[in-house]
Amino acid sequence: MSRSLSRSLTTRVDLALLGVRMDAPVRRSKGAGPSDDGHVVLDGANATLPLNPDSPYLVRDGRVFEGGVDLGLSVEPVRRPKFYDLTTADGISYDKIALLHGRDVLATTVVQTCVRYAEDQRCRFCAIEESLASGATVAAKTPAQLAEVAEAAVRLDGIRQMVMTTGTTAGPDRGARPLVRCVRAVLDAVPGLPIQVQIEPPADLSVIAELRAAGATAIGIHVESLDDEVRARWMPGKGLVPMAEYEAAWDEAVRVFGRNKVSTYLLIGLGDDPDALIAGAGRLIERGVYPFVVPFRPMLGTLARRDGAAAPAPALVRDVTERVAALLRAAGMTGADQGAGCAACGACGVLQAAGG
Repeated sequence: MSRSLSRSLTTRVDLALLGVRMDAPVRRSKGAGPSDDGHVVLDGANATLPLNPDSPYLVRDGRVFEGGVDLGLSVEPVRRPKFYDLTTADGISYDKIALLHGRDVLATTVVQTCVRYAEDQRCRFCAIEESLASGATVAAKTPAQLAEVAEAAVRLDGIRQMVMTTGTTAGPDRGARPLVRCVRAVLDAVPGLPIQVQIEPPADLSVIAELRAAGATAIGIHVESLDDEVRARWMPGKGLVPMAEYEAAWDEAVRVFGRNKVSTYLLIGLGDDPDALIAGAGRLIERGVYPFVVPFRPMLGTLARRDGAAAPAPALVRDVTERVAALLRAAGMTGADQGAGCAACGACGVLQAAGG
């Protein structure tokens, strides 16, 4: 990596962790994902950055400054989308059904509740039910609602891809089967829209083929950590799902969707040994699974934020990101090739900036 690219990556890691002083019309608070940050376009790419009044980085006139020095990075806040001003046929604001992520990604949590949300079972980095409790969303989105919102978002705001995730349910599909109906409905309304679905490993693996047959482009089966001790500490409910079930689900998903159409989150900063994390990412790549490494950031409404957990050190994030990116380049895998989903967007991490 050239010296200029190396400096740029260091700055992008710092921005992802320390944030910026700016206003962002599109932001995300609470929910199921890894950040509650402002959505911007950073040097032409989607990025979610903490809006931090104490950050050493200031955005002025579309540029990033530190101590009065222009760092050579352009920043454009994502504009509030037009579809936010509409309501569904049954009277629900569109932004309670789906949200804009980055400049061109429509994202929704189809079922906003999770069977693992009791405190002794809950993932410490997740706030899936907090946005529901605040009235910012509804508990379950119907296929018709999602189709209506997706059509408007594509027509009015140029949406290019969609992400559908869900809270876990008690059935053998663990919440995946309702996504089949939702994918079909959206594609009936917007033919050809790339859609990623995100699920836990289903006990009934046949639902993976059903999701592909419905028209899903890519699939995320998110493990967050490959270390069983870390999983037990950070995900006491989800961590009980054996790694063997993840491996079976990943393999079936690669068989059905294809190589590099399957991804999983790996969160940097939960306590995993960095070398073991990178070795595990390498094994995932060999399976055809894209390891989307993302810095943990204690999100509003999470147990981690309540208990004072801190984000990882920038040096750790950069080291892991660079090494995983090198493995991905060697394997000819890029996030953009996923077509839809978190790895294709890349906003929550800096992996794409490192060449992954």
